[in-house]
Amino acid sequence: MNHKKNLMINLFAFSLLLFPLTISSQEIKVKLGIEVLVESNFEILQNKRVGLVTNASGVNSKLISTIDILNAGTGFELVALFGPEHGIRGDVEAGDKVSDGTDKLTGLPVYSLYGKNRKPSKELFENIDALVYDIQDVGCRSYTFISTLGKIMEAAAEFDKEIIVLDRPNPLGGNKVEGSIVEEGFFSFIGQFPIPYVYGLTVGELALMLNDERMLANKAHCKLNVVKMEGWKRNYSFEDTGLNWVPTSPHIPHKDSPAFYVMSGIVGELRDVISIGVGYTLPFQTFAYKGVNGIELSKRLNNLELPGLIFMPITYKPYYAHAKGELISGVEAFITDYDKAELMKTQLYVLQELHEMYPDYNILKETKSRHLNAFDKAMGTDKIRTLFSKQFKVSDVKEYLDKDIEAFKLLSKKYYLYE
Repeated sequence: MNHKKNLMINLFAFSLLLFPLTISSQEIKVKLGIEVLVESNFEILQNKRVGLVTNASGVNSKLISTIDILNAGTGFELVALFGPEHGIRGDVEAGDKVSDGTDKLTGLPVYSLYGKNRKPSKELFENIDALVYDIQDVGCRSYTFISTLGKIMEAAAEFDKEIIVLDRPNPLGGNKVEGSIVEEGFFSFIGQFPIPYVYGLTVGELALMLNDERMLANKAHCKLNVVKMEGWKRNYSFEDTGLNWVPTSPHIPHKDSPAFYVMSGIVGELRDVISIGVGYTLPFQTFAYKGVNGIELSKRLNNLELPGLIFMPITYKPYYAHAKGELISGVEAFITDYDKAELMKTQLYVLQELHEMYPDYNILKETKSRHLNAFDKAMGTDKIRTLFSKQFKVSDVKEYLDKDIEAFKLLSKKYYLYE
């Protein structure tokens, strides 16, 4: 096969592989899919033209990019890169379109999967035998990377190509499942599959389920190969892995961010009336708007004795986003026992207590219709909002939110790759 590689990049990448940097002294307990692939001498890639879907989180345990690792590999040719939301190097803001272009470090063409096209075309697949996917997942349905995974799987099925998923830990663990599944009329790029909001699977396990349960559009089924991790366990937190957390997007800066994203992300769609810390130093960790008595709100929430959660009052001025430059107040949330905490419901308890405090201010009626639509799509249904808005009581929606959990857990076990 004809390999047109950049010599300096190859030498740099090989030197990192041979003499990796020491990133931390903590014990690394998990061998990532990319590292298992390297140890196999790239066996499943041999004699193939390879495309790579990745971003800044696609690194090995020494923080070497999968782009550079594959570009330096032998016996196959890395021919193209594909950028999901935020781009291949993580330099595009949330929601902004990713453009086609050229990767400055490798000279490889970059094709957008978050713009006009969210699925590779037949023309793009013509020069590719296999498409590798290596992105750190956050374990939450509304995060768009798994939607990108679904789209490339659909395209692979249509054009008879292979998808190879390099597996990574689920930072929410492999046991937590929360929320009802997406309903007809509410499928979108932030809710593309009939799965709960928190699904308790690694991205490799999820890919297997989507494929074999025919959850993809038109019940597509592609040629799929998952490169398993070694050492990961379902009860692991991300800290347990010993790996360094690389931000998966600008507002997911640390290893605990995915849990807070679940806790507040849906209410965050009401972006013209409430701040969840995006635009401040605590993304997804606060609930605040102008005039809220944070002391009273924190007292009310703590009196609910929500398992594994505690709240304290906070006042701050966002640097951007909602209420930029204004003094707002509310609460900051803390997780004290992750296993006991019901993350997704937390935001509804906050709305419940705010309504008790300020019954004349209906936060849902104050929200623009397009943001209510986004709220419903993130929730996967409008029934939660409809039921909840009658009395602003979590008890009115709890049963509906929990109705699919046990059946999904049972189905999931068929696709477990790890104990």
